[in-house]
Amino acid sequence: MKRCIFILPLLIITSCITIPTPQPTATITAPIIIQVEENPYRPQSKDVGLTLAGAIINSTNLIERFDLDPFRVELNISGSVPSVCNELRIDVSPPNASFQIFIEVYSLINKDVNCDNVFQQFEASLLLGVYSNGRYTVWVNEEYAGDFITY
Repeated sequence: MKRCIFILPLLIITSCITIPTPQPTATITAPIIIQVEENPYRPQSKDVGLTLAGAIINSTNLIERFDLDPFRVELNISGSVPSVCNELRIDVSPPNASFQIFIEVYSLINKDVNCDNVFQQFEASLLLGVYSNGRYTVWVNEEYAGDFITY
């Protein structure tokens, strides 16, 4: 009987103690595009017959557009292409596992058309879309253009 007096309170006390469990480690989710924006400069099917030409980038600028719902980032690019006959293309890749968005800016030309080689200035604005949560870096023609954070 004396043993029961000691065992019963001991059982009651130990039943209230929680057993520590390991904390789950945070998993990083892969970045995704939730909403893709219309890109008027995207590569097109008719580009197959055209010749790849360069584009000179003078400046890039990222603008956070909080006036849009949901919030988006606008990329502004200014530069020049080799002639007035060149067609500007901007190819936006989906983000990679490191939250990097790579953008290629180039131009295309039809070699059958005779055109003076006089540089043509351009200014292009492009909404990047809605992305999953994370900090993204934007690279234009392998040059750092800026970063943004989505929540």
